Amino acid sequence: MSAPLWFGGDYNPEQWPEAVQVEDVELMRVAGVTLATVGVFSWSLLEPAEGEFRFEWLDRVLDRLHGAGIKVALATPTASPPPWFGLAHPDAMPVTADGTRLTHGSRDTYDVCAPAYREASVRVAGALAERYAHHPALAMWHVHNEYGSWTHSEHAARAFRDWLRRRHDDLDTLNRAWTTSFWSQTYTAWEQVQPPRATQYRPNPAHVLDFRRFLSDEMLDHFLDQADVLRRARPEVPVTTNFAFGDWVPVDPWRWAEHLDLISVDDYPDRTGTDGAEQTAFAADLARSWATRVPGPGRPWLLMEQAAGVTYTGEVTRPKPPGEIARHSMTHVARGSQGAMFFQWRASRGGAEQWHSGMVPHAGADSRIFREVCDLGGVLGRIAEAREADVVADAAVTWDPECWWALGSPSLPARTDYLEAVRQVHRVLWRTGRTVDFVRPDRPLPSVPLLVVPALYLLSDEAAQRLADFTAGGGTLVVTYLSGVADPDSTVRVGGYPGALRDLLGVRVEEFFPLFPGETAALDLGSVREEVTQWSERVHLEGADAVARYAGGQLDGEPAVTRHRFGAGEAWYVSARLTDRGLGSLIAEAAGTGPFPEPELDVVRRVGEGGVWVFVTNHGAGSRRIDPVRLGLDSGAHDLVTGRAADGLMVPGGGFAVLRGHAAGN
Repeated sequence: MSAPLWFGGDYNPEQWPEAVQVEDVELMRVAGVTLATVGVFSWSLLEPAEGEFRFEWLDRVLDRLHGAGIKVALATPTASPPPWFGLAHPDAMPVTADGTRLTHGSRDTYDVCAPAYREASVRVAGALAERYAHHPALAMWHVHNEYGSWTHSEHAARAFRDWLRRRHDDLDTLNRAWTTSFWSQTYTAWEQVQPPRATQYRPNPAHVLDFRRFLSDEMLDHFLDQADVLRRARPEVPVTTNFAFGDWVPVDPWRWAEHLDLISVDDYPDRTGTDGAEQTAFAADLARSWATRVPGPGRPWLLMEQAAGVTYTGEVTRPKPPGEIARHSMTHVARGSQGAMFFQWRASRGGAEQWHSGMVPHAGADSRIFREVCDLGGVLGRIAEAREADVVADAAVTWDPECWWALGSPSLPARTDYLEAVRQVHRVLWRTGRTVDFVRPDRPLPSVPLLVVPALYLLSDEAAQRLADFTAGGGTLVVTYLSGVADPDSTVRVGGYPGALRDLLGVRVEEFFPLFPGETAALDLGSVREEVTQWSERVHLEGADAVARYAGGQLDGEPAVTRHRFGAGEAWYVSARLTDRGLGSLIAEAAGTGPFPEPELDVVRRVGEGGVWVFVTNHGAGSRRIDPVRLGLDSGAHDLVTGRAADGLMVPGGGFAVLRGHAAGN
């Protein structure tokens, strides 16, 4: 029998009286909940005074969940130290870049570099391990919550200098890497090196980039301090932490993934409909890639948090349309998540997130949201057999958080939104029905026919060689503007752009032509003129052929999109920011596929020992008939959601199916 998919959410019983906690467990049984995350923000209750622990309330919670057959992801509460901690250890409060020391009053108020905080974190983790490592409800350890809090304190300064010594060996190497001869910044003693605090004008981009790398490693050390304690107590219980997503997060999931037993992510798309569906698929493909493309054996992964009934747009909080709770959850499960979790189980009455959604909303169990939650729990119970099947990808896209960080520098000719550049590529591939693996460019690349490289600003010689080997071996490579421009120290490669990729692409870019906001240019694609916004370049051919040229303006008639035969493959270069339609059409031409369509069905194929599973989600308004043969399935395939035969199955608008069968011809 297949292990169940994880289904549930963050559970905060300490916010509610005992009678509500009893009701919670009964409602969880009704909904089909299999996992509850407990204790994320409970440090002040667990340790009301330094070294004094109170576990009785948590004993009752875990025993009650176990009695209902519900497993627990038990969290260490270190993301929110209690009020007494800040008073006892004021130097362990974070310091902002302008020198302001923050005080207790919100979550995430800690200095990850402070010895007192590190010691207190290990102490509370050790107390939890000693008491609950062998509790029958325990399914996994959840360390901390959404790592990402910055600090520029003296503790951080000392730790940063130690990190720099390990990375650069000596000051001469550091000075070369940071180009400190510019603006009289040459360091002659380690004590002179500080975090990139508030300063008069633009900071050194290499300094800022290394500090973000340092924070990622320092936070990883904090995670490992706790993980080591938990693993010693009971080695077979997996340890995870939930990755948050945003340009404010100085965490590199590629580096972290190999230290986690389970990769878990939080996903909060800020759009609904088709746009929200694409954002969800993007997050799921990223998470799966972090989990499966680590050195050595791959890892499982889990959607640890999402909003149950609303979308946070940044301007307003809107209810999700009917069925979207399930569609977003199924998008993650289709792409390999071992379940669908939410923040949180019951919406809070008070506190800073009292208007955050819950599986049980303020309206209670008699609500559309809770009914949809129950429906989803039933579906997940019926499709658990697909849990271990592998996702089949047919394209890859490079993803490098360090490029994201580097492209945020104000020293660039224009601000470039790296996240949107990558999302656009994923979006057009998603709309053409492709399933995407994300790859770290300096690690082995997958065996897929198409690899797209968007705005890969930082590029090592090793990574450039991997891209060349991929292409020479018969792959199709598509590279967009601002790739290969700088080395990993953010030092520009001279001689013409795209630097490390010039020979592979057969071009030399002489100048950048960023466009003003609202300004447009045009591209001549034969019978079609395509609009260009934000970015364009003066490109010279050095072996490549021009596929499209600029039309009008200063670059009129000059190459804009090129193709270069390289070994057994082709390397394409796109020097401008195109619309989705334009970029999609060019990628389709490069890959030798049909014209760029509009999104209708999201189809993900998974293969395992027991057969083939095809997840189909209909994002359109009208019903769509399923042809299992076109999906590569035999005539005996059936839908696990409805129990019906797949042949002739109608998937309603906004609905989904999970087809189970064998590969056609087997």
